[in-house]
Amino acid sequence: MSAHTRWPAVVSVMLGIFVIVTTEILPIGLLTPIGATFGISPGTAGLMMTMPGFLAALAAPLVTSATARLDRRRLLGALILLLALANFLAALAPGYWLMLLSRVLVGIVIGGFWSVGAGLAPRLVPAPRVGLATAVIFAAVPLGSVLGVPAGTWLGELAGWRAVFVLMGVLTAGVFLALLVFLPPLPPERATGLRLLAELLRLPSVRTGLTVTFLVVLAHFGTYTYLTTFLRQLTDASPTPYLLVYGLAGVAGNFLAGRWAATRTRAAFAVAAGLIALATLSLPMSGEWAPVLLVVWGLGYGAVPACAQTWLARSAPHAPEAATVLFTASFQATLSAGALLGGVVVDASSVSVALIAGGLVAVLALGALQALPQVRQPVQHHA
Repeated sequence: MSAHTRWPAVVSVMLGIFVIVTTEILPIGLLTPIGATFGISPGTAGLMMTMPGFLAALAAPLVTSATARLDRRRLLGALILLLALANFLAALAPGYWLMLLSRVLVGIVIGGFWSVGAGLAPRLVPAPRVGLATAVIFAAVPLGSVLGVPAGTWLGELAGWRAVFVLMGVLTAGVFLALLVFLPPLPPERATGLRLLAELLRLPSVRTGLTVTFLVVLAHFGTYTYLTTFLRQLTDASPTPYLLVYGLAGVAGNFLAGRWAATRTRAAFAVAAGLIALATLSLPMSGEWAPVLLVVWGLGYGAVPACAQTWLARSAPHAPEAATVLFTASFQATLSAGALLGGVVVDASSVSVALIAGGLVAVLALGALQALPQVRQPVQHHA
């Protein structure tokens, strides 16, 4: 692979994760209009967040195991085409049942693409550039919040929510072409089997990382899923500027956490959980301070993926792809559980109560970080 094609390949993988993340969380900014179209409650509309996460949690180990002998370039291309189909189905959905079916397809794509694509940097660039390439790929997560959700919310207000999914389908097709052009053939290397995953789960530090990830992500998505509903109740203005403020803070949190998480993983994770707890517990009483708290929240959550991935990679340096699969599965399962439980609380009481409950769960994550075994493996650095 020639040097001039390496970075376009990295960017194409990043764009693949970007359209996946954006498609996954896009309903957060469109819950109200979609719910109005199908005549459903905010909690029921939250199933659009629940379905992909649960399917992704199952797909992460199953897809990577079932496709162990398939060229990774072909696998990623097929998954992105499936995502384009899912977006077009959502745009055309005559009833909520087809919308949920499209979200099932999204879940399969998330589990398979993220588990393979997130660990491709060492195969695309020389060793001294692996750290930078990994940061570029992971930047897709906060960028999905910065560009995807606010832009989708804004476009939905102008042209309707169906137009948003049409646009995402077109963008996803464009990413498929980028992968086809720039990604080289990638024959499979060491297979990630279910037995290897089971071995990692027996490591105390891995179990700690999964526990803390579960609590932090549960706190976040049990509340963030219904943030636009809360913002619409708080102000008559569009929630788009608020979501943009949050997303920009998330990008900052992602890059600030990168190097810090590599050397002081527990401390970085604790700060992230603490910021999320502070923001969600304070928002119901925030008033005009809401934008400041959204910055705090964005900084905290922007650091979470890097902290969780680094923790698990340090715990299993001999099996980085398997660690990524565990991260993907745990993250997505908890995303779904958070959206589901948050919907139950919102329907039974209010978004404010859900915010307070999420804050208390984030406090539990802080306690788990202190009480459970810590990472003891060294980190492998790349200059």
